[in-house]
Amino acid sequence: MMKKYEIQIEPRTFHFRLPAGTSRGVYTERQSWLLRLRSTTDPQRCGVGECAPLPDLSCDAIPEYEKTLRALCDRFEQEGTIDYELMRPYPSMLFGLETAWLHCQHGDVIFDTPFARGEEGITINGLVWMGNYEEMLQRIEDKLEQGFHCVKLKIGAIAFEQELELVKRIRDRFSRREVELRVDANGAFSRDEALYKLELLSQYAIHSIEQPIQARQWSYMAQLCRESPLPIALDEELIGVNLPDMKRQLLNIIKPAYIVLKPSLHGGMSGVREWVDIARSMDIGSWITSALESNIGLDAVAQLAADVYPRQRIAQGLGTGQLFTDNVESCLRIEGEQLWRHPAHE
Repeated sequence: MMKKYEIQIEPRTFHFRLPAGTSRGVYTERQSWLLRLRSTTDPQRCGVGECAPLPDLSCDAIPEYEKTLRALCDRFEQEGTIDYELMRPYPSMLFGLETAWLHCQHGDVIFDTPFARGEEGITINGLVWMGNYEEMLQRIEDKLEQGFHCVKLKIGAIAFEQELELVKRIRDRFSRREVELRVDANGAFSRDEALYKLELLSQYAIHSIEQPIQARQWSYMAQLCRESPLPIALDEELIGVNLPDMKRQLLNIIKPAYIVLKPSLHGGMSGVREWVDIARSMDIGSWITSALESNIGLDAVAQLAADVYPRQRIAQGLGTGQLFTDNVESCLRIEGEQLWRHPAHE
């Protein structure tokens, strides 16, 4: 039986301009696998997607990643369609295959939106990576100078008192109407200290805090969401929760204010749409962010965000395209606080 498609898998290592610090450690390089898909009946029809699991975080960051990816691609080559149920446990692989297939079907514009056509920008948050106090202060100043009205701080790596001082400095200069402030703890708070720290942070009119405690503590996270003076957003909590009934159960038990969605971690494009639909039915807000993909993955995430939120009012997390020294060329540009596509520059 003739294959309907052929897929080449190209491993790529991208290198960070500066170490990217999180509460789980520091990244200096990023391993990805690029999928280059071609139709066997029409060789002009081709596409590329990116599979980029995060070590120690992605549910599919498995030892024999490329071998499993090859087997799933072989199945797609024969059948010509994605078996979504089979691929639920492999969100980063699913995202890469979805992206490559959509490019093959539709070309550069995988979702026909004003953003994808280069007619509108997407408002994004300015991301401030962890560092020492002086480094973070300078990064905050840089984001504010660039015109960002939504700033997201990664916290949990330096003394909490210093992090509070950084937050205070922003609020001393800008009101909540002028600058929306988000913080991301990446599970850095212990159960004993979490509520106390949330109360201290709440003095500074913070929009939300992502994942204050480690995932898989549903009962305590639910209690925090009830008692916290700050709106709580779930991120790592959603990883590995791949079935619709489990998604509903998690959100129904914890009842967060928001969920933060990354296609590479949370079920590919189809899984993100599923999360958004379930969250909306429960009056839970959401936004989409990239997960340190190269510009190939970032472009797909941005096009998805523009399609999922056509009348977006909330800043998305799509400002990671300048992180690598050896990123692939891209039509994406950050202009002020917005991400734009310029397809003519592809």
